[in-house]
Amino acid sequence: MTLKSDNKGRGSLSQPDDRFSELSRHTVDDGWFKEQEGSIKTTTRLETAKTIIATNRSPDVPFEQSINAYRGCEHGCIYCFARPTHAYLGLSPGLDFETKLTAKTNAPELLRQQLQAKNYQCKPITLGANTDPYQPIERQHQLTRQLLQLLNEFNHPCSITTKSSLIERDIDLIAEMAGKGLVNVNLSFTTLNSELSRKLEPRATAPQRRLKTISTLSDANIPVAVLLAPVIPVLTDPEMESILSAVKQAGALAANYILLRLPLEVSELFIEWLNHYYPGMADHVINQIKSTRAGKTNDARFTSRQQGQGSTAEMIAQRFKLSHQKLGLMSNLKPLNEQLFTPYPNQLNLF
Repeated sequence: MTLKSDNKGRGSLSQPDDRFSELSRHTVDDGWFKEQEGSIKTTTRLETAKTIIATNRSPDVPFEQSINAYRGCEHGCIYCFARPTHAYLGLSPGLDFETKLTAKTNAPELLRQQLQAKNYQCKPITLGANTDPYQPIERQHQLTRQLLQLLNEFNHPCSITTKSSLIERDIDLIAEMAGKGLVNVNLSFTTLNSELSRKLEPRATAPQRRLKTISTLSDANIPVAVLLAPVIPVLTDPEMESILSAVKQAGALAANYILLRLPLEVSELFIEWLNHYYPGMADHVINQIKSTRAGKTNDARFTSRQQGQGSTAEMIAQRFKLSHQKLGLMSNLKPLNEQLFTPYPNQLNLF
């Protein structure tokens, strides 16, 4: 069952049942968003998690460890691949994903315990692999800041992926870590078109404000890369060169991209969104997406899920490569420093 919604300031237009159904909001100055009268309010459930570091073995993902201090994401990006995870909670990947959030309040305590475990091996941790660590509720709960304070204390390397200007709040910590080679930041972009961005990712930081964030971080000597994610055939791929040029000018050192795929419930949600906002081009966009995904809207194979396959995907890859090289953007930032890790930092202060 799908419940239609006309709520402004949200990405999803509906509340589809999750695939297992048979079985206080703080305003952030992110460039445009203001809570609207009558809109669905965001609620946050507090959770005591059992573990906090997730491990990854996927050969096409550039990290082995990650932390997600929040479940769900208020940014409301309609294309978000993490939406289906809400079904494991018995919630809808639609509006529930962006309005019924969870904060793992014991995340810092768990991180300390795991870093001090006898068998722990230091490898860079990614913050923001599934949901944005600087989504609006971070202003209240400050879990990301607490995690960074611990990682800095232990001299543990990490990478931060976000599309939020709220990261500037923690520039003191991040700059200190960057001075030790312990951190880099990945800012994600989909479009520079403010009108399109407002529809695609309604509560994320506005694109021009994100460019300013790159400059702010870069001026603090924090290495910044940009992830064009996702690149949407027809809808956003014509902007690829202009986005790369803009982020280079703002101070980004590296760039990469991920082609759109629509796993599980995201396919229905995105197609519904597309027909609502861009009915005249919806069929063309979907056909082009399918042409990059072996005739489907999703292809989860490791060999092709990041950048697709077929002539459209190859053309996008070639354009990215040419612009990437022309602008002098690296494919990746310098490796993070794993040699400084100290599992018992307080003991060192005794000597």
